[in-house]
Amino acid sequence: MQGDPRVIEILNEALTAEMTAVNQYFIASKMAADAGFSALAKEYYDESIGEMKHAEVLIERILFLDGVPNMQRLFPVGVGESAVEQFRLNYEMELGAVERYQRGIGICSEAGDAGSRVLLEKLLAEEEHHVDEAQSELANLELLGEALWLAKWV
Repeated sequence: MQGDPRVIEILNEALTAEMTAVNQYFIASKMAADAGFSALAKEYYDESIGEMKHAEVLIERILFLDGVPNMQRLFPVGVGESAVEQFRLNYEMELGAVERYQRGIGICSEAGDAGSRVLLEKLLAEEEHHVDEAQSELANLELLGEALWLAKWV
């Protein structure tokens, strides 16, 4: 089925972001494990796999629309020098995903592509959940302080 080029472009932009997130969460997982934060490492590893699944459904939709998934590009991967800095970088990445999916939903609506709109709405809901969880953790970090907050991730 021939898709609207604007929809294919926003789906590819979302794919770029999801593939960037796969890499960012994966390196964050390995760095957290190396620093002794095994619970945080598992959390990041699971997030990396989740982002890969998001990329998978985006690839499938792009192909369905007779587009070509762009796997060559990535956004800059945020790598923090500390566990707290990495957490904040991941939070900022999730905020970007929410904005991107909101914008994409508008593009899909304008193009009359209900299937892509529904897909992006589903992904948006998941990203909003990630943002909500991250905001709770940042509040805990503020309340507990860095040392106590990090202790829960050992």
